[in-house]
Amino acid sequence: MKEINQALLTGERALFQQRETSIKNSVFEDGESPLKESRQIELEDTIFRWKYPLWYAKEITARHLSLLDTARSGIWYTHGIAISDSVIQAPKTFRRSSAITLKNVQLTNAEETMWACEDIQLEQVNVVGDYFAKNAKNIKAKHLTITGNYAFDGSENVELSQATLLSKDAFWNCKNVTVKDSTIVGEYLAWNSENITFINCTIESNQGLCYLKNLVLKNCKVIHSDLIFEYTTVQADVISTIDSIKNPISGEISAVDIGELIFNDPALDSKQTRIHLAKELIHDKV
Repeated sequence: MKEINQALLTGERALFQQRETSIKNSVFEDGESPLKESRQIELEDTIFRWKYPLWYAKEITARHLSLLDTARSGIWYTHGIAISDSVIQAPKTFRRSSAITLKNVQLTNAEETMWACEDIQLEQVNVVGDYFAKNAKNIKAKHLTITGNYAFDGSENVELSQATLLSKDAFWNCKNVTVKDSTIVGEYLAWNSENITFINCTIESNQGLCYLKNLVLKNCKVIHSDLIFEYTTVQADVISTIDSIKNPISGEISAVDIGELIFNDPALDSKQTRIHLAKELIHDKV
């Protein structure tokens, strides 16, 4: 494998179609698309300062990588990329890419990042920015933190564990999502989605979990949350008091207590939803 060490690389397409190369301790200064169409590249302790550094690339491995804010829209149409112990300051970094692995990576300005990508593995990743992973598929993440609204809009086949999401409107228009051992804080959680499961989670949401088909909550806390489950088919085992529930379509809900249970849509049959408080079936609250 060819090695480039401690180089200052400038100009458009500085290493266009580069093959089987190890690049260390180097800086890509000005010039767009420096590693466009590259293959089998190893990057270590390297800095990118300009736009579109890794487009149409394959088989990329990176450690201690720095993408500065000006390296925006950096990794598009790229397949087979693993990044660890790195900081990505640039927005719009991943788009229409696949086979992405991030470990111990900081995405400090992740606006519109990871859009329409597939086959994603995330571990100890911190995301700050709106619309993370829009229309992405096949995502597995552990110790993921997101601070930013509209995460995972339109995503499919998502598995999160030990995550923290501070995200308004997370998981809208999704299919096949499982979240375990996590904390989710944000208004209007997971509307218009299908096959959504939360296990051992703490959820806080204003008017969350509405317009859902096949929602499952197992051993979850739902705190400071009102008007939930509207027009939703639900199986919920909640180990806290729920502030209020409004017009679920059908299913079974157990909770420590329910502050207010609202059935005011004459088109719905309230008896299609069974309510348990402290394992005691109730109908008189309806």
